[in-house]
Amino acid sequence: MKHFFDYKTMSVARKLSISFIAVILLGSILLSLPIFQYANAPKTHYIDHLFTTVSMVCVTGLSVFPISKVYNGWGQIVAILLMQTGGLGLVTLMSLSYYTLRRKMSLNDQTLLQSAITYNSSTDLKKYLYMIFKVTLTLEVLAASILAIDFIPRFGLGHGIFNSIFLAVSAFCNAGFDNLGATSLAQFKLNPLVNIIVCFLIISGGLGFAVWKDLIEATIQTSHKGPKLIKTFPKRLSNHSKLVLKTTTIILLTGTLLSWLLEFGNFRTIANLSLPKQLMVSFFQTVTMRTAGFSTIDYTQTDFATNLVYIIQMLIGGAPGGTAGGFKVTVIAILLLLFKAELSGQSQVTFHYRTIPSSIIKQTLSILTFFFIILISGYLLLLELNPHIDPFSLFFEASSALATVGVTMNTTNQLSLGGRIVIMFLMFIGRVGPITVLLSILQKKEKEIHYAETEIILG
Repeated sequence: MKHFFDYKTMSVARKLSISFIAVILLGSILLSLPIFQYANAPKTHYIDHLFTTVSMVCVTGLSVFPISKVYNGWGQIVAILLMQTGGLGLVTLMSLSYYTLRRKMSLNDQTLLQSAITYNSSTDLKKYLYMIFKVTLTLEVLAASILAIDFIPRFGLGHGIFNSIFLAVSAFCNAGFDNLGATSLAQFKLNPLVNIIVCFLIISGGLGFAVWKDLIEATIQTSHKGPKLIKTFPKRLSNHSKLVLKTTTIILLTGTLLSWLLEFGNFRTIANLSLPKQLMVSFFQTVTMRTAGFSTIDYTQTDFATNLVYIIQMLIGGAPGGTAGGFKVTVIAILLLLFKAELSGQSQVTFHYRTIPSSIIKQTLSILTFFFIILISGYLLLLELNPHIDPFSLFFEASSALATVGVTMNTTNQLSLGGRIVIMFLMFIGRVGPITVLLSILQKKEKEIHYAETEIILG
């Protein structure tokens, strides 16, 4: 047990897991204090604040109560800090402070940071960290300023500015929390400005910082090209960025089309809207299912087939190295490329004239396998602990928690104590990563033994 908590011998995965646990414990204690709550707030228990804190740090969005009814201004500031810490990661923020204070990072800490931000070792670590900070701050400030145009006339100067900041941070971190009431963003369902800004932030946070680095560098390198920009720009991007951007675009367009096709005749959701508004609502749902958790419609009113599509979108999630969850768009892309290679009889999996290593293929299959083992295990526990709740609603909830999305079929506040604990574990595993959690429990032993090959009949 002593060896388990020894920092020097502790695995990188275990350090990452413990950093999130530390933030969760501190945040839950703070939010449970009366000083951070309204005097007339509904009665709550520590487990409620722990659940909310796990959801904030794991940037999920599930909550057993509207935070605007429980937490006062100070409590909501704590919530902003928790979401920002959860979105960027404690390790990233601590490392940034190290460099700011001009302290030297140990080799172990650099390895920990590389694992936390999925950083390419060929890149300058210090510059990459500052880029993360600048992109985050720039996008959040810019978005909050634009949101304030709508929020200040609506909520007044002070509340308008604060609500804009809260929503901007939450959206970029894909956290799914808002301080505007109990119905998420339903009141802004037909508001183009709020829809566009929130969608932009969700997509931006979900692209991953490696992609943002590529986009920034490619823009700088091709800015003098003029008319040749369109041809030159894509060539400057890495294959990782091309794969993420291509897959993300396909998922967003396909998801929007499917959502609209399945719901355009549903008078409980969008059938009574004009076509442009139907498409706007459909696009927003597709974007928010990329692990953001905001909602402008009631998912108990959507069709069964629509919710199945939403579950698939939730589980896929966003890109690695960003604020999104799910098993990631790169995993589904590599899986489809593997499928394509098998159908065409190719011995190698390729993308843009490059071969994807077998080690990446194995990691892809491992992530998918463990992800679904966790999902099914969590779902079975929820079924056993919550027999009073509709099974499909529980599967929707489990998928939302593990993928760190935060949308719900009005199930969260109906969960038993055991059910809430299961959801907390799913949110934690979803944010830290299934493989990271597994490796944090089992120290990885680097050994490789070669055995003779054998044949297995698959079908």
